[in-house]
Amino acid sequence: MDFLTILKAIILGIVEGLTEFAPVSSTGHMVIVDDMWLQSEQFLTKYVANTFKVVIQLGSILAVVVIFRDRFIELLGLSRRHKGANAHQPQRLRLTQVLVGLIPAGVLGVLLEDYIDEYLFSTATVLIGLVLGAIFMILADRFGGKEPKVQTVDQITYKQAFAVGLFQCLSLWPGFSRSGSTISGGVLLGMSHRAAADFTFIMAVPIMCGASLLSLLKNWQYFTMDALPFFIAGFLSAFIFALISMRFFLKLINKIKLMPFAIYRIVLAVLIYIVYF
Repeated sequence: MDFLTILKAIILGIVEGLTEFAPVSSTGHMVIVDDMWLQSEQFLTKYVANTFKVVIQLGSILAVVVIFRDRFIELLGLSRRHKGANAHQPQRLRLTQVLVGLIPAGVLGVLLEDYIDEYLFSTATVLIGLVLGAIFMILADRFGGKEPKVQTVDQITYKQAFAVGLFQCLSLWPGFSRSGSTISGGVLLGMSHRAAADFTFIMAVPIMCGASLLSLLKNWQYFTMDALPFFIAGFLSAFIFALISMRFFLKLINKIKLMPFAIYRIVLAVLIYIVYF
């Protein structure tokens, strides 16, 4: 595999890392960049290229684990605070709440995986997702509570966790954005933008690990060792840039909210439509 091919993997990794945690749809951006310029299907085949677009997100997920490492240690019951827990300690987010939030999109994703891979990984469908997701984000900022009751992720209830999971189902449409759908849904449910974002990123770890594993197992027969450097380069690139962009996003989300991202999505969709179609 030559340098130019590896460079394409690095570019896709940069796109994934910079957009995974902003509510602009990382998958949508990768599909657009790949379809319009890089065209990885020509040297990876369609099935391996689609799997790459899923597996590369593990690089971004690793960035989540690094940033929220203390939280994940606590969720797994490995922290000293958890072992010494008592009834007088304040409420903390539980692993069971995260699992409850994963159920809707996890079940629907398994049922619709073949349909999504076959029909929804295209520039046209991504443009639809970008616009619809932007409208949803504008509605969330408009009708979300001015003074949200849930200020931190530890105040989320089981009912709210499940409801956010239902909103996450929207992200199965490429271009809608997992973080866009869940943060918007959380805001509409009375959460602060930061609390909804934290819960979104924590939920992303198990659901994206599961999606990547399923995609790998399904398309394993199409892989060759020649594709391995492409996957490694994309993974490392996504991890580095996700680590940078995620820290930046979490510091700003409560201040700038969702409107700037919604405007960006609509402008991008219009520009891509003019250029591509």
